[in-house]
Amino acid sequence: MLKRIALFAATNIAVLLVLSVVMKLLGLDMYLASTGQDFTSLLVFAALLGFTGSFISLAMSKFVAKRATGAQVIDPQRPANEAERWLVATVHRQAKDAGIGMPEVAIYDAPEMNAFATGMNRNNALVAVSTGLLRQMERDEVEAVLGHEVAHVANGDMVTMALLQGVLNTFVIVLSRVIGRIVDQVVFKNERGPGMGYWITVMIAQVLLGILASIIAMWFSRHREFRADAGGARLAGREKMVAALRRLGGNQGESTLPQEVQAFGISGHMAAGLKRLFMSHPPLTERIAALEAAR
Repeated sequence: MLKRIALFAATNIAVLLVLSVVMKLLGLDMYLASTGQDFTSLLVFAALLGFTGSFISLAMSKFVAKRATGAQVIDPQRPANEAERWLVATVHRQAKDAGIGMPEVAIYDAPEMNAFATGMNRNNALVAVSTGLLRQMERDEVEAVLGHEVAHVANGDMVTMALLQGVLNTFVIVLSRVIGRIVDQVVFKNERGPGMGYWITVMIAQVLLGILASIIAMWFSRHREFRADAGGARLAGREKMVAALRRLGGNQGESTLPQEVQAFGISGHMAAGLKRLFMSHPPLTERIAALEAAR
């Protein structure tokens, strides 16, 4: 946990330094100062706002995921049946092999084959599988899916995504206000401080920059899926992981996972063209090809 606090602090400082250097190189800090905007205060405000929201979401992720999916956590001391006993034992073995604490194991009711992991602490995470996955997959394939989710936890993907989102939030907040100030003075000729042009521009810029930030976040999300597949292959076996991904190709329709945890599910929605930029998961064919190429 101390490492994560240190990483959080270091990331905040790094973001502030990078933004400060960029603004100084462009001369924007002096420009903002001439318009009455304290650039240092803007940076601190943006970092606090950007990272606070991201980490509050991370801290609440397990609670939100359980409520949103209706996931029922299995009591490891009293599993209700043989299937639950096997799930707990499999996750326990994989967590030990991955060097993390035992996650909570849960089952949620959904028709599609899917699973997800979440939590801000790699030693106190949640791994959940859908009833559809348990019904439609062989045990070897379920084992690989569990390995994929345990790998997400071991890789610290939830914290990394929160840090990345915090960085992106900070840039969006700062740049939208810088753009708003420039447009307000240059286009609307307002020299008396923030006017209507400033606030309209800030809102439009935040939407446009937010879309760009989402593209970057989804690119990283797709990248970490390849790493989690490789981790699942190490924990359960490459053939089992490939077989599980092939089986996921039989999913019908959109995922029923809530938006909050969709990026952490093993199966994501497919898209083509520009929509592909907003996919949280790579196409299954590419994930299978990557595993087979790593033989």
